[in-house]
Amino acid sequence: MDASRQLHRLVTGYQVSQAVHVAATLGLSDLLADGPRSVVELAEATGTDARSLRRLMRGLVAVGLYVDSGDDRFANTELGDAFRNDVPRSVAGWARFVGRPYHWQAYASLEYSVRTGETGFEAVHGKPVWEYLAEHPEEQNFFAGAMTALSGVVAEAVVEAYDFGQYGTVVDVGGGRGLLLSAVLSRYPSVGGVLFDRPDVTAGAQQLLAAAGVAERCRVVGGSFFESVPADGDAYVLKSVIHDWADAESVEILRTCRRAMPATSRLLLVEQLLDLCPDPVRTAFSDLTMLVVAGGQERTTDEYRSLLSAAGFDLTRTVATASDFFVIEAVPAQ
Repeated sequence: MDASRQLHRLVTGYQVSQAVHVAATLGLSDLLADGPRSVVELAEATGTDARSLRRLMRGLVAVGLYVDSGDDRFANTELGDAFRNDVPRSVAGWARFVGRPYHWQAYASLEYSVRTGETGFEAVHGKPVWEYLAEHPEEQNFFAGAMTALSGVVAEAVVEAYDFGQYGTVVDVGGGRGLLLSAVLSRYPSVGGVLFDRPDVTAGAQQLLAAAGVAERCRVVGGSFFESVPADGDAYVLKSVIHDWADAESVEILRTCRRAMPATSRLLLVEQLLDLCPDPVRTAFSDLTMLVVAGGQERTTDEYRSLLSAAGFDLTRTVATASDFFVIEAVPAQ
């Protein structure tokens, strides 16, 4: 492929992203789970205009999500099957989220963020993303679904790579609906858990924990990690929490954890690392998302070491997983 054509694909990547977002929102892959269906059938099932839907399907065939089976009928490809909501590691929840107008509008302010160093989300919406989500429950729902979708692969990789069986109680700080914690408790039947996040975020957690068969071994606690977290855990896990925040707020969160932790407990950050990332493209663009949306950043190992030191921790090791994420282990400084 020549340079101009390759650049054209990069420039128009947003078109593919939006088309895939619409496919997820309409649930097209789920509708095709049992085999090919006609555009007319799909349009009736989704409440869409058949002629316009046919044009969308043509684009999605071109990028490999579906295949044209002839006679105006379409079927899932391997990618399309992986886009269903009922399969492990589905990214449909993530796709539904990334095309939401409020997120899309914020990302359009990337130039503003690069020029000013300020968060584009606040420039567009007049408030931080967490405040916006708290005021818009529907969007909070899309966001929670996206985080759960992303956490599936990561959770599996983390419990494979790190031994949680050495702990009696694992506290998942900022754990959302509890997907990572449910994976830990499922893998280690002797371990108990505490899921901690804002009450509006943990809504739906009991259902997820019950479905995993671990609800009886897990408490759900609501609150703010800027104020306090549950005390006396043996391990405190923060997955994709610290990357959401600038250095000052990150140190504040870590200090809150340090106050709650016994001297023998451990802190486990589950994050991407800029200096060790297996997928530099994904990690670099995750960093840009933090710049535009949340005001945080992806960091190097040494940058995490500095943050942890400022909060009263010593970084002991990093553990690679079979995902883009690492377990960054730290202990209270003596």
